[in-house]
Amino acid sequence: MKVIAGNSNRPLAEAISAALNVPLTKASIRRFSDMEVFVEILENVRGEDVFVIQSTSYPANDNLMELLVTIDALRRGSARRITAVLPYYGYARQDRKTGPRTPISAKLVANLITMAGANRVLTLDLHAGQIQGFFDIPLDNLEGAPVFVRHIQETTKAGEQLVIVSPDVGGVVRARAIAKRLDADLAIIDKRRERAGVSEVMNIIGEVEGRRCILVDDIVDSGGTLCNAATALMKEGAKSVSAYVTHGVLSGGAVARVSSSPLEMLVTTDSIQATEAVRVSRNVRQLTIAPLIAEAITRISEERSVSSLFN
Repeated sequence: MKVIAGNSNRPLAEAISAALNVPLTKASIRRFSDMEVFVEILENVRGEDVFVIQSTSYPANDNLMELLVTIDALRRGSARRITAVLPYYGYARQDRKTGPRTPISAKLVANLITMAGANRVLTLDLHAGQIQGFFDIPLDNLEGAPVFVRHIQETTKAGEQLVIVSPDVGGVVRARAIAKRLDADLAIIDKRRERAGVSEVMNIIGEVEGRRCILVDDIVDSGGTLCNAATALMKEGAKSVSAYVTHGVLSGGAVARVSSSPLEMLVTTDSIQATEAVRVSRNVRQLTIAPLIAEAITRISEERSVSSLFN
């Protein structure tokens, strides 16, 4: 097995490498003067089972090109099998036509990864399940739920009543799965989105008064939806509100918005490398997914079941 790290999230790649007890393969990933990506694999990969770890987070286009060029370099270096490990799959929110003459960029990115030479993909909490069908190669979609469930159990006081809250109707399946693991009740936020990036909370479906509310989602970008939901829950008498979100995009002033909101804590994974604002924030935390991804990589390499990780 060979493990190669792109530049998008080096700390996570190093943690995965340590968990696997496999050193990162030496590679040079750099830019020409006009910012073209150049990749050179500095070790022999002929006949090897290679895993390329690269989130397509900000800057999304640069990191995507790094991934594609690295895969091409490995294919031309005669790697036996190439697995693209994307802890965060960028462009996933563009998974359908939202109006006339708009793209389905999630499908385009799937085509690019496949045509570059990847044999399979390993990712975490896709924004929409149907994206798995955009690939004509095997894809394993890991769940961040076990990591979150463990942390929620560790931070819940004895006798405290929990309710898992979906911030929108589309996230009900994800929230219900976590509620079932925790044997907790489920609530749903009914919101109306007037335009992209702006949401308005309308109604809360479920009993939240006097309870510790846990908002669950896959991506937090501007933070507006979560902050509005937290405000609405507190108005309905919630004891406290925390949020567990797999991918902390947290663009623009999102961290400041979360810090000034009623959210007691926003917990994300390290699928996207933490910015300085995240590191110093009073109420934003990161949990590592390195052991989970390392175990999945081991099982893929040994041709064992990945889905049984979540049974």
